[in-house]
Amino acid sequence: MWRNILNIFSRQGSSCKGGFGIMEVMVSIVVLGFLYMALLKLQASNDETVLRLRCRDGAVQVAQEIMDSLKAKGSASIASSNDAETQIQLDERVRTWDRALGGATTVKYTPILTVAKTEDYMVQSGSNYETVQHIYAKQVNVKVEWRFKGSNQSINVSGVIR
Repeated sequence: MWRNILNIFSRQGSSCKGGFGIMEVMVSIVVLGFLYMALLKLQASNDETVLRLRCRDGAVQVAQEIMDSLKAKGSASIASSNDAETQIQLDERVRTWDRALGGATTVKYTPILTVAKTEDYMVQSGSNYETVQHIYAKQVNVKVEWRFKGSNQSINVSGVIR
């Protein structure tokens, strides 16, 4: 029974050699080598893409933390000008992630806070004795910059702080 099954896979005829030749084996090794190299390249590219997304997500997290902090303090605590934009350089923030292929990546984020001119958000009321101006909101833009693979990356998050 087993002999009949094994005879199915053997070559028939007297002029055929049994098994694979050296050229067939070499070609299959080369083809498998190319496939293996392509898979390695794909994995490295995938790891880089995941790292780029993590860096961007970290920047969004930094910007959101700043916006939440400003909303908690209120618009009166944010420095601004009536007729020009105000830029405030904030302290650098650092985030670290483990890489899939081993090691860790540390990214330094540089947040820049820009407060738009406040003349559009000003309410003026007055009486015979005095005029009172009140700024009820401020337009805030948080720009977070970081370097990834030698190039500058950035995101902007805007909002109105009351």
